[in-house]
Amino acid sequence: MKTIAVLGGGIGGIVAASRLRSRLPREHRVVLVERDPTHVFAPSLLWLMIGERTGEAISRPLAALGKRGVELVHGTIQAIDATSRAVRVDGNEIRADYLVIALGADLAPQTIPGLAEGGHNFYSLQGAASLRDARLKLQAGRVVVLVSAIPYKCPGAPNEAAMLLEADFRRRGLRDKVQVDLYTAEPGPMPVAGPVVSAALRRMIEARGIGYHPDCTTTSVDPVRRRISFANGETAAYDLLAYIPPHRAPQVVRDAGLCGETGWVPVDRRTLETKFPGVYAIGDVAGIMLTAIGRPLPKAGVFAHYEAEVVADNIVRAITGKGSPREFAGDGACFIEAGDGKAGYGAGNFFAEPAPQIKLRAPSRMMHWGKVAFEKYWLFRWF
Repeated sequence: MKTIAVLGGGIGGIVAASRLRSRLPREHRVVLVERDPTHVFAPSLLWLMIGERTGEAISRPLAALGKRGVELVHGTIQAIDATSRAVRVDGNEIRADYLVIALGADLAPQTIPGLAEGGHNFYSLQGAASLRDARLKLQAGRVVVLVSAIPYKCPGAPNEAAMLLEADFRRRGLRDKVQVDLYTAEPGPMPVAGPVVSAALRRMIEARGIGYHPDCTTTSVDPVRRRISFANGETAAYDLLAYIPPHRAPQVVRDAGLCGETGWVPVDRRTLETKFPGVYAIGDVAGIMLTAIGRPLPKAGVFAHYEAEVVADNIVRAITGKGSPREFAGDGACFIEAGDGKAGYGAGNFFAEPAPQIKLRAPSRMMHWGKVAFEKYWLFRWF
């Protein structure tokens, strides 16, 4: 009997655990460890932010995975011993033959003075809900969508948030009284996709009258004066702040000595193996460098999903001897909500040489409904 422990119940963890359970004989254990009993489909937080979803509509109980034979352990991971593949959860130890680390990235607004008090973190369920309510109270003024630091997960999200908020104020007849600006620590929208795609996204944003301000890394926020300070010396006033906080690897992962120089877990980009035998890292917690362009692979659910499939199939092969070796190819895609019931669509290969090959489709109603359909499919498929 073998034991595979999957740490984290996000997209990568759910796919890995479900795929392992469906492909392994029942004598082998598949254990999923997660502190939260509920999975929130993070891409839909953007719709919750503008009142088009409720928290209940985009949340599902992880207990549903237990019906498929996945052994669920709800608790806080206190320590990881990657050498022995042992995990301590609320004082109890789980020893595994294979360990899949899918703990994502911790959101750390507290690392920037005043950020948590000064705005709404729309990357969390609570923050997206508070932003939804706060936007209804704003009748005039300036809305700032802020990417406080890089890297961050879901590279299209800040652009979507700015365009969705702009469309929401316009739909409610307030656009002439409300200015929307996007400040980001990046040099441009989704720079890893290349200059052509980045420029097209910027035109899409600015065509809606949204101010775009690149190369602005946040150093502090004054929640009383409602003013943001940046490392380049600039400042920005706001009446409503919607922010993406700094991201970092979870403390338990850092304490385990799993992180490299980038602050994330270095892995073989094809197999997702770490330097520890039998230990893999997938999704946001993994650090994969695109050496051709000197930038990291973006942190996104689509990559976590594909990486989870690769790791699960290779573990199944290692245990059963069945199947062929699999490699993560670096393919990715995402919808980009543009407001007014339209969405763009970007897709391509991020491992391509000499640079990622990404194509962007212009916003259309068909792509918007494609994103809606994907949301429904995901929640039905895995729960």
